[in-house]
Formats: sequence, C-alpha cells, structure tokens
Amino acid sequence: MSLSLYAQASTRHPLLLTALLGTLSSPALAEGVSPPDPSPSRTSSTASTDAKTLTVSSERLYDALGPTEGYSVTTSLGATKTDTALNETPHSVSVVTRQQIEDQGAASVQQALRYTPGVFAGGRGAGASRYDFITLRGFGGTSTLDTTYLDGLKLLGDAGAYNTPQIDPYFLERVDVFKGPSSVLYGQNQPGGLVALTSKRPRFTPYRELQATVGTNGQRAARLDVSGPLDDAQTLAFRLVGQADTSDTMYHHSAQERYTLAPSVTLAPSEDTTLTLMAYLQHDPESGFYGFVPAEGTLHARNGQTISRHFFDGEPGTNRFDRYQRMVGYHLEHRINDALTARQNVRYLSMDIDYDQVYARTFEGQSDRLQRGAARSNESLSAYALDNQLQLDVDTGPVKHTLLAGLDYQHRQNTGTWQFGTASALDAFAPRYGTPDIEYGAPTRWRHKVEQTGIYLQDQLALGGWRLSLGGRQDWARATNDARDTGSSSRDNQSQFSGRAGLLYAFENGLSPYLSYSESFNPNTRADASGEVLGPTEGQQYEAGIKYQPPGTKDHYTASLYRLTQTNVAEAADVPAGTPTYYEAVGKVRTHGVELSATTRLTEQFSLLAAYTYTDMEYVKTNDDTEGNTPYEVPRHMASLWGRYDLDDGLLNGVSIGAGARYIGSSWADSDNTTRVGAHTLIDAMLAYDLGKLSPELSGLNARVNATNLLDETYVSSCTSLRNCYYGQERSITATVSYQF
Repeated sequence: MSLSLYAQASTRHPLLLTALLGTLSSPALAEGVSPPDPSPSRTSSTASTDAKTLTVSSERLYDALGPTEGYSVTTSLGATKTDTALNETPHSVSVVTRQQIEDQGAASVQQALRYTPGVFAGGRGAGASRYDFITLRGFGGTSTLDTTYLDGLKLLGDAGAYNTPQIDPYFLERVDVFKGPSSVLYGQNQPGGLVALTSKRPRFTPYRELQATVGTNGQRAARLDVSGPLDDAQTLAFRLVGQADTSDTMYHHSAQERYTLAPSVTLAPSEDTTLTLMAYLQHDPESGFYGFVPAEGTLHARNGQTISRHFFDGEPGTNRFDRYQRMVGYHLEHRINDALTARQNVRYLSMDIDYDQVYARTFEGQSDRLQRGAARSNESLSAYALDNQLQLDVDTGPVKHTLLAGLDYQHRQNTGTWQFGTASALDAFAPRYGTPDIEYGAPTRWRHKVEQTGIYLQDQLALGGWRLSLGGRQDWARATNDARDTGSSSRDNQSQFSGRAGLLYAFENGLSPYLSYSESFNPNTRADASGEVLGPTEGQQYEAGIKYQPPGTKDHYTASLYRLTQTNVAEAADVPAGTPTYYEAVGKVRTHGVELSATTRLTEQFSLLAAYTYTDMEYVKTNDDTEGNTPYEVPRHMASLWGRYDLDDGLLNGVSIGAGARYIGSSWADSDNTTRVGAHTLIDAMLAYDLGKLSPELSGLNARVNATNLLDETYVSSCTSLRNCYYGQERSITATVSYQF
C-alpha cells in the first residue's frame, strides 16, 4: 500500500491500521534490504548506538518508556518518536526522571520543570494549581494546551475556555522536554517546544508501594502504586496507581482536593506484540486559588501599603472549580518482521467542569478598594486522538536508515455556558467578605470544535559517526465555533506543511556537535478586514549545539545556541474609534538564546544537576508602540543547581541529603515594558532516610522531608499585565513515608 493510499484510508477510518497489520507482515516488504540484527529476548532492553530498532520488551516497549533510575537517562522519544540516544539526537532535549520528581518534591508538572534549562516554570506563581503554565524559550506561558502531551498524544483541552486537563506528577515515570518547533511530528504547536509526559506502566516484576504525606497548609495525602505479572507465563501484567490528596493553600479561603486512580494492563502474547491498556480517572472537587493582584501594592506600594501574599480576592462562598477528568486509551505495537514495526496510540478524553468565581480587576481611583468581576461556567468536553506509525529499519549500503511514516488525527468538542458580571469592591489591605452583590449578565451558550489530520515522514540516517535527520509533515486543521443562542457559526479551514533537518557527528570520545533547522505552525482564530480568518502563525528555528556523554557513563553535558522567529502573529489594526476591530498577520517575535546543562554523577554518592538559560526576546514588528520591547514572563537570565549526596557508612548510613538553588532574573510585567518584576533566588532542600539500614525488619521503609523556598522569601513570580501579578509560593514543607514491598 502506498503512503498516499494508506493516508486516505486512515483519514476516513483511523482505526483501520489495526486490521491492516496482518496484510503488512509479508516478507516481501523486507526484500532487497539488509535488516538489522533481531532484537534480544523481551526480558532485556538495550539502547542502540547505530540507529537500529531498539529492543521491544514486554515490560517496556522502549527504553524511553521504562522505569528510570537516578537523574540520568540515555534515550528519549520526544524529539523523534523513536527510541533514540540523546547523544545522537540533533536537537535539544531535557529529561526529568521519577527520582528527580520525588527528590525535589514536585507537586505538579510545572514544578517538576523548575530545574530544566530553557523552561520558565514560575508563571502564575502559587496560584498555578489547577493548570500548568509552562514557557519554553519564551513561548507558551498562557496556552499550555499546545505544549503538553501524554504518552505521545496531545492533551486535548480547550484553550478558548476553562476545560483544560492536568496530570498529577505521582502518576508519571518521566517528563521529556523537547525545545524548539516540533510541528513536523506533532502538528500545530507553539514554537518554543513541547512537554512529553510518560505514564507509569505495568511491570513484569512485582512492585508495591504505599505512601503517606503530611505538610504545611494542612496537606494530607495517601498514595498507592502496585504492579506485577498476572500469569506464570508472564504474558499479562497490571498496574494500579491511586492517590487522595487534600490541603489548604497559602491564600485565605482557598483549598485543594484531588482523587485520582490510574489502572493499566499490558498483554504481551509474544515477543512481537505488546498491547497496553491505560485509564486515568481524576476528580478535583477543590482546585485552589486562581486569582491575581495588581502591580500596585505588590511590585511597589499602593498608598504606602503592600498587599499580603495571603490575600484572597474572591468570595468564600463563591469559589468553586469542580473538575472531572476521564481518559482511556491504549498503545499497540506489533513487530511485523525484523525490519518493520507498526504502532498505534489511541486515547479518549472526557471532562466536565463547574466554575464559579469572583475576582479582582483594578483599583477604584486613588482608593484602596479593588473593583471585582464575576464569572461562572459549566462545560463538557469530549476528545479523542490517535497516532498510527510504521517504522522501517533498513541498510542501503553503508547507510543505516530508521524510517518513520505516520498519520495522526485529533478531534475535540467542548460545549458550555458562560456568564460574566460584576461584584462589589473589596479593600485590598483590610478585606471584608460576605456581601459580594453579584450581578450577572445574560448567559451565553457555545460550542467549540477542532479537528486535525496530519501525515508525516521522517528518516534518521547513520553513516559512521554521522547522524542525519530529515522530516516533513502535511496538516489539515478545521475549527468551528458555534453560538448556540443565535444559531450563528464560524469555520476556519487551514493546511500547512512543516519541515525539519538535523545533522550530528558522534565522536568516539562522547562529543556530539550538531546543527538543526525546524518549523512549527499554530492556526490563527482572528479575522481580517474582510472577515476571512488569517493564515497560521509560523515558527522557524536555527540551532547549533554540542553534547557530551563520557564513555561508559550516563552523564550528560549540553550547550545549545538558537535563534527562533515567530511570524504571521495576529495584530489588531489601528482603526478609528467606533470602527469594528480587525486583525492583520503582520506581527513578528524573535528570540535567541543560550542553554547550558549538566546531569552528572560525580561519585557513587554524589549526583548533580546544573542549568543556565539566557533568553533575549523582542517584538520585532507590531502595530503599536511595543515594537522593540520584550514580552512579559521572559526572564533574560535563569540558573539552577541541585545536588544529592548519599551517605553510606557510620551512624548516618542510609541518609540522603539534597539541596538546590534557583535564580530567576528580572522580567517585564507588561508588553509596554514600563515595570519590572524583580529577580529572586530560591533555596530548596531534601532529607531522606532508608530505615532498612537500621534493621532488616524495616527493609523497604523510607522517610523523606522536602522543603520548597526554604528561606520563605516573599516575591512576585511574574506578571502578565499591570493588573495581573502573581505571588510566588511561600515556604512549603512536606514529610513523606513510603513502604515498598
């Protein structure tokens, strides 16, 4: 079947690939080529260094999906969708492992990325509890929907509404961060990169963990993680991960509550076929604080006073964000022969939210009173996504190829009702609650629908130490917005081609210099003067770098230099007062920067993470006075250092000490660049003890204490305008006891 016929059939019937696998298993497909050596048995998995197919295991399909140890990994799927060695990938990739998530006490995916170069994870400060706001190379902080993926598929929330999913980090094995445009494999996306989450998967070796956590602000959590084989032949394995978590927050009258369950089953009837079924069920009855405070009273005094970082701008009786989140899907892999492998990822997502909140706006004149608005929404979302892949590993003379052809499809529909209104003003320095006097306008009923189909082709070539990666993709996207009250509807159909190329040379001493070029696109929703929707926003990046992995180690040292440009950005036209607003695709944003990182194990006891980020970003072309300015939430300098030391003798045998420092440089609070958010340095710490070192009877019992912002610094983490600023998290201390048996 030709690629074009395969694409047409899969577009009309995306699940048809499963039925086609049997017809693709003919040995004739591999005729005339030199396939790589067959994989070893499914009980082991080793990383390839010559672009061959990696081992398929019933316990882990790829090395990049299996359990991680320590802070270092050797391979990743994020940049290539194939299990490729990091030191042979001509693109910038960072990985946060399970051990790092635990050691640093990350309570969200956003917090898990605090020590990652190229990532600003401080957006929305302590209020980032119901969503993850992640900025990659200066892009994406206000719309994480185009940057976050789970098990290879986009988390299909609604960027134009409140219905957005969030994954708890306890349920993740690792977090891969691919920096730079990624549309060639993933379709529409922010140019800064993507965050790829990998779920915990069933193990064929027994694993059981019970965990309990208590902490500041009344945090209490209980967790469960059990896995193992279900039959003697080890063809069936399960995993069940669960959590119940509740706490107050640093803000008055605001609490968090979450209940999550993630069952999964892996069926491996042979060395050639593996099917993993996964579900994720989450209910957040309380979702914390989601307000903001103005720059006056936070960045600088207002009438000689400063707003407390515990200030709650809403109403205690009107502060609801109740979210139900349900996902079910599978990963199917079938090795047709020694050269050809087929895969399919499928996931269905449904979400419901009930939202009701009063929030601050701006100060009334010169007074201390904040004007307030009110919003409520009831939304119901359903979405499904699938990704069909064929991987062919062949030799053409001395050149080894890893060819990847794929077709993916996404469909999301979100239906809801909004109401917006006003509420009574509130004294920012001496708040009195109880009489909000809320007045809502008429409700608005709507429906948002998005579909995207993409075909992509990638070839990873290996010749001696050379690694060349080439890729191209064609996308077709359609968005529909329906006003259910009036019956009116607007539609947007767009298509786009994206390309990528990368060249790397892997020296035997572990050095790997590389060059790459990549593209991205993101559909516009704005209309021009004639009412036509603007073409997509595009991103182009040039990157050069060097990676170093000392032979015989898992240590990684990287340095990258990039120039990234976003064009066709929608800009509001300058029109006379009273004239309807329209947009022009004339905006241009440019950023260039440097990223340095080190992940190393200096001794058997001492592990170290270090990172530095320099980001120079500006509006190159605009329709207003912001041309030449720097966007908000883009610190020019960021640096971090984290170390862990394991003591292994004497009275302190079994004790582990971890400590880290994060420096976040100053950033602008608004696009006009009138006010700065100050720089700040935060200290984190960890102390753990393996109680099994005391007595064999306590084997498997561990205790850990985590502290975030240990010195309890009061700071503003970011602003998105002079009316929207966000305090950073106060000191947070948690104590966790876990028992593995």
